Amino acid sequence: MSRIAPTFAALAASKKTALVTFITAGDPGPDMTVPLMHALVAGGADILELGVPFSDPMAEGPVIQRACERALKFNVGIKDVFGFVREFRKTNQSTPVVLMGYANPIERIGSDAFIARAKEAGADGAIVVDYPPEECEQFASAMRASDLDLIFLLAPTSTPERIAQVAKFGSGFSYYVSLKGVTGAGNIDVADVARRLAPIREHVKLPIGVGFGIRDGDTAKAVAQVADAVVIGSRIIQEIEAAPNGQAVEAVQRFVAGIRSALDSEEA
Repeated sequence: MSRIAPTFAALAASKKTALVTFITAGDPGPDMTVPLMHALVAGGADILELGVPFSDPMAEGPVIQRACERALKFNVGIKDVFGFVREFRKTNQSTPVVLMGYANPIERIGSDAFIARAKEAGADGAIVVDYPPEECEQFASAMRASDLDLIFLLAPTSTPERIAQVAKFGSGFSYYVSLKGVTGAGNIDVADVARRLAPIREHVKLPIGVGFGIRDGDTAKAVAQVADAVVIGSRIIQEIEAAPNGQAVEAVQRFVAGIRSALDSEEA
């Protein structure tokens, strides 16, 4: 079993919503990745999503695209990402880490090698944006055999057939994309999210995290009323971009702590 299910179980027992945070590995520089991961945890993140830099991140808006570009200038690739996780695990054995990215880097090293190296590094699962669940039975089974979770995206446009496939092959949690479009775009409609999650929950029994469009504590609190996890990515990257030189770690921890405080005040 990965660390993800026990984390959600412990949070549910405490009546808390999970805070899932995203950064791109290697952004703003390779030496910053592990300190930022620790800062996210110190701020109150429960699960970390670590983005694998990719040249064509089709689901990402301009903010995360820029993060990928900065990381790629340092030639940060999937093997470096495994190294970041390995370094993080030297002092943190409890926080789940999910690798998030695209099929191409996995296909390049081979799915078996990816699974073996992710497991050895200490990762807990993966989100592969362009791996459709209809074509992932073998990969999902191999991931589960290594106690790694394969997490799928669902969207407002997901069909009942796609939802059923995610329910069949997904594990860990399901990630509901609240907006039609790319990351960091638009404002979330919580009432619409609640309406669309209801039929999803009839099939998907995993915890559901909601992301895309969550930018502040008020929105996070509202989403927490209908979701098991709040997922924030682009807004954290913006904190990294806006921070004065040498202050990105402190800025990220401060921002995440504000979101965590807003979630906890709602749930108190």
